[in-house]
Amino acid sequence: MARKTEFRVLVATDGSRQAKAAIATTVDFPWPLRTRVRVVVARKSGPQRTRSILLNTVLDRGAQIAATNARRLLSRRWPEVEVVLADKTPVSGILAEAERFKADVIVVGWRGHGAIRRFVMGSVSRGVVRGARCAVLVVRRSQSVRRIVVGVDASRGVLRALAFLATLSPPVGGRVTLVSAVPLTMMPSSALVARAVASEVRRSNEGRTQTAARTLDRAAARLKRHGWHTRTRITSGEPLRDLLRTVAKDDEELLVVGARGTSGVRHLLLGSVAEGALNRCPVPVVIARRN
Repeated sequence: MARKTEFRVLVATDGSRQAKAAIATTVDFPWPLRTRVRVVVARKSGPQRTRSILLNTVLDRGAQIAATNARRLLSRRWPEVEVVLADKTPVSGILAEAERFKADVIVVGWRGHGAIRRFVMGSVSRGVVRGARCAVLVVRRSQSVRRIVVGVDASRGVLRALAFLATLSPPVGGRVTLVSAVPLTMMPSSALVARAVASEVRRSNEGRTQTAARTLDRAAARLKRHGWHTRTRITSGEPLRDLLRTVAKDDEELLVVGARGTSGVRHLLLGSVAEGALNRCPVPVVIARRN
């Protein structure tokens, strides 16, 4: 199959405040030079649509307004931006258009439903993340992106995260912080036992730390080849907590994590870090998959 010569971004909008934040972030995002953008507006709300002429009219009018506003904002950077109105429910319409467009990334807004409501009702953005076959940029608030945090571990998801970043065009002052959380074994409380196992615990902890350092160095070297300034950080806490602390402490602007699943049922397995990032990260999050 011939390699694509352009990077394709599909922006989903319903005209909401969160969707407008996603569009604003898209305009300022460091996409590759050859990027093509398409907007999708899914305008079917459910079975009741076929029973109410008034509802149909309101939905159609709302979809047209959302499409017009999205085109106006995105055309500042991409004059030939395309707009598609999908007569489907939001998740299925967005995912179907992503497949048709061969999107490299889908951009969606995040409304941040609470845990119980999310369990009962679901979420469009969550449904898109779970079903997508490409990376998804989830935007909670409008954000320029120059400083990025990436969670690094031994999983294949990290390779997807690095591959995503390698396609981007590093902005002036662009920086990636690579964070690896290393679980360290604690010394036993008993002094007698501690003396017997102390050297083994130290060797184990040192080995894990050295392995993490080598992984971080390889990741940093890869991103440097693509023009990014990098720095590495090894922590010893819980991975999600340490990533979120890094975002908050260093005033970072984007978090990138790899998803575990790639196809079929595994599509639903985002992993605890990715799930937690969606729920709790205050800045935009990229869930990296490779299509």
